[in-house]
Amino acid sequence: MIFGTVRHGGHRAAKFAFTLLAASLASAYAANSHAAVTIGLLSKPQITQVPNNNDRVTIPGNVSPHAIAANDKGRVDDSTAMNHMLLELKRPADREQALQALMQQQLTKGSANYHKWLTNTELGEQYGPSQMDIDTITHWLASQGFIVNKVYQNGMTIDFSGNAGQVHQAFGTEIHHLNVKGENHIGNMSDPQIPAAFANVVEGVVSLNDFRPHANYKQHVDYTFTESGSTYYAVTPADLATIYNLNPLFTAGVNGSGQTIALIEDTNVYSTSDITTFRSTFGLPTANFSQVHPESCTNPGDVTGNDGEAELDVEYAGAAAPGATLELVSCADTSTTFGGLIAMEGLLEAGHAPTVWSVSYGECEAENGATQNAAYSSTYESAAAEGISVFVSSGDEGAASCDADESNATHGIGVSGFASTAYNVAVGGTDFGDTYAGTSSTYWSSSNSSTYGSALSYIPEIPWNDSCASSLIATKEGYSATYGKSGFCNSSVGKENFLTTASGSGGPSGCASGSPSTSGVVSGTCAGWSKPSWQSGLVGNPSDGVRDIPDVSLFAANGVWGHYYVYCYSNKAGEGVACTGAPSGWAGAGGTSFASPIMAGIQALVDQHNSFTTGAGNPAPTYYSIAKTEYGSSGSSTCNSSNGKSVGSSCVFYDVTQGDMDVNCTGSHSCYKPSGTYGVLSTSTSAYDPAYGTGTGWDFATGIGSVNAYNLVYNSAW
Repeated sequence: MIFGTVRHGGHRAAKFAFTLLAASLASAYAANSHAAVTIGLLSKPQITQVPNNNDRVTIPGNVSPHAIAANDKGRVDDSTAMNHMLLELKRPADREQALQALMQQQLTKGSANYHKWLTNTELGEQYGPSQMDIDTITHWLASQGFIVNKVYQNGMTIDFSGNAGQVHQAFGTEIHHLNVKGENHIGNMSDPQIPAAFANVVEGVVSLNDFRPHANYKQHVDYTFTESGSTYYAVTPADLATIYNLNPLFTAGVNGSGQTIALIEDTNVYSTSDITTFRSTFGLPTANFSQVHPESCTNPGDVTGNDGEAELDVEYAGAAAPGATLELVSCADTSTTFGGLIAMEGLLEAGHAPTVWSVSYGECEAENGATQNAAYSSTYESAAAEGISVFVSSGDEGAASCDADESNATHGIGVSGFASTAYNVAVGGTDFGDTYAGTSSTYWSSSNSSTYGSALSYIPEIPWNDSCASSLIATKEGYSATYGKSGFCNSSVGKENFLTTASGSGGPSGCASGSPSTSGVVSGTCAGWSKPSWQSGLVGNPSDGVRDIPDVSLFAANGVWGHYYVYCYSNKAGEGVACTGAPSGWAGAGGTSFASPIMAGIQALVDQHNSFTTGAGNPAPTYYSIAKTEYGSSGSSTCNSSNGKSVGSSCVFYDVTQGDMDVNCTGSHSCYKPSGTYGVLSTSTSAYDPAYGTGTGWDFATGIGSVNAYNLVYNSAW
């Protein structure tokens, strides 16, 4: 490209470059007027100056919290490959406003645009940045020595490759070797910079490190309470069908037939025979299942550990929608980019994408960084505008999403940037409350059906919570308080068995943009995503001005009260076991990784029954509309989950009102610790204000609550 001859230097060179820029823009404009497909036909160019590496602006909040001196092992060689980096762009403000207006019409019955979805090409043509701006940016990337692999049709992302030396030259940040807990990584040590001329068009580089998100599932653990004779209930597809009222749908032929669900991964399954065994054992029909690598992305093979995530996603999406076509959609991780994001971009690009997606991975907003958060929001927004319903697990660490998989929360309150956008349904996690109430015999049969079902009806739900900070666990253990020197978290039993952040996740968006002043903590210039209009006005949802999650919740526990999921995963290297004998001996786990694909399966049933052959778009606004009607201004005693089998037969949602998802903590960030070693996560450090408890209507612990699938499918709001 001609910009390869331009160097940052004196006035004469700059004047020459500006002449070339003007010529390039004029040429692009002429081409646009004749091209059949051109990005940004309705957008005015935003780039009016020559890109100059001596005049840059910093993109804040884009350094991994692991990129610190203690982990630094020195600069990588300049030749180190940095493949498939993604440059995220901004949609012009007037085009974004127009798109938002259209998307509201797409979900409004009676509108001329109701369910008139866009293609990725149309999204780019009508709402993307100017083609002239994109040409200028791609020319500049080429001038820095990068290879531009692809400009996605929606105009929001540019895929490019190069090496660490070129990254340093172009973006002003060094890539270093990092060693974190014995694992070797690479990452940028400072925020990237872009030419100031691009500030109105370029959001930033999505990622310049190889830290990948975590899967949202937890292996089954046997918990020891002071009482003896605990019974464990391995939850199966037949149990789900009873508890969440799927059976009458299946009887009516509403089983997902004609619908396709995409399970987004960075791995293949370990064994397709595991899926076959799962379905035959639990009486499900033979699966219509395939593994897809869109746009010829690199096939990742099976990645031990994550392949278990992939198998449970496929198995439980199919449990909720046994007649649906299931596509595991995966791309390999690159040195800079999560393969699941590449897979989603590829699905949109290829067209005719499955209309229901499930994403069971996550990372907190403050660790993702502002550009990566923007990338997920933009990708889900494109999906929603194209008729796709995106379900994302909210996380498995309470309100402490920057402390996933840790024994204590130390970074305060934060939520997953994968789940906190306005364009996805965030799915949280519950447990069943029968063990706490001593009513298990009321809700579970002493024997299994031929398909291993033993649930007798809907079962009261509580938030999934394994921590000593759980008020219900503390009460069961004989403690009146979770905190303080004499509280449960500082007791011998609490410290030995219940120091963990494992629990269903929720909270307010706090660091979707900006930069934390303390690494991994919502602080500094951090700001959350704005609250979408459809979330306001539901009883219980706070007037906090930001997006709050989760939206809905389903069972997700891993055994603390005796309930967990059983699934077929035979890779022993990934903590799997052979799928032989009774399913009670198979792999067991919990986590919102199960809840998300199940809810995606339920949406496939909604789409089938309502003949949404091209998709429903983002269903969250409809969920909230239904909940507002059901809960009114003061909640619904009829639809209170604590009613158990006596809950109202017409309820669409079950309002979970008992328990909390609070977790134990140390340090000074949102940690109430009046005495003792361990405190509990709290919105106040001087008083006990647990983060977070249940309440009437919507709450941070379970969102709207859980669901009666039959009533959701047949609700007139669709």
